[in-house]
Amino acid sequence: MKPAAFDYLRPSTLEEALKLLDELGDEAKVIAGGQSLVPIMNMRLATPKCLIDINQIPELRYIEADGPILRIGALTRQSELEHSPVIRERVGLMSEAIPYIGHVQTRNRGTVGGSLVHADPTAELPMTLLTLGGSVQISSLEETREVKAEEFFITYLTTDILPNELLTQVQIPWSVERQGYAFTEFSRRHGDFALVAGACHMVLDQQDRIAAGRLVLGGVDAVPLWIEEAFDLLVGEKLSDSIIARIQDIVEERVDPETDLHASADYRRHLAKVMAGDVLRQAYTKAKG
Repeated sequence: MKPAAFDYLRPSTLEEALKLLDELGDEAKVIAGGQSLVPIMNMRLATPKCLIDINQIPELRYIEADGPILRIGALTRQSELEHSPVIRERVGLMSEAIPYIGHVQTRNRGTVGGSLVHADPTAELPMTLLTLGGSVQISSLEETREVKAEEFFITYLTTDILPNELLTQVQIPWSVERQGYAFTEFSRRHGDFALVAGACHMVLDQQDRIAAGRLVLGGVDAVPLWIEEAFDLLVGEKLSDSIIARIQDIVEERVDPETDLHASADYRRHLAKVMAGDVLRQAYTKAKG
């Protein structure tokens, strides 16, 4: 199918884009990479009257290390993150997750902001942002506000962003403490949407005890699911098989997957338990060095 007819606008500054969004509201959609929006327009699941193309706004495309915060412009391509030495050095979890996104062509066009705003609960960047305790910066003509990842994703394909707002920046904290991380996902074929995905980031003290961290699962609820109880058990402890088994029991109770053509809910629940254990073990091993 082909998309319904639409008007096409291409602002050259952020201010111009925000003025267009303020004027057009929910009649417009922002397009950058188009890897999610174009397919759903082709299926007529989205029929915006106007597309606002932000590709000519270079001020939205950057990767900057700013003290303890890593700042990424919303227009930055996913492949730029994949090959960035700054990302690899400071947020290794993101480097590990990005190769799971679609295929090379997908990552060459797909943007950081586009993936986050699309908010697929199995997508790699939303899971990574939540696992790392990051936030997003959202701008309108009236204000710029910051929203934590755990408050940004509301439900399936829905975020805390209004029709007159634009996601402009991603912010991720980082430190030089003893850190470990792991990302994994299971899909029928490489590049397909994950049936279930798991991500973990943790910090150890000098005695190899766990000081902080997060465990997040994707594909098991309407949003990436932060298993907060996991690190309630882990902080102050060394990782052991008995703690992992207790966390897997928590995961089994917390996840709420659906049955579809690709897998049953029970199978997804089983995958979630296995992946939770796997990413915890991998992250702990990396953190110990």
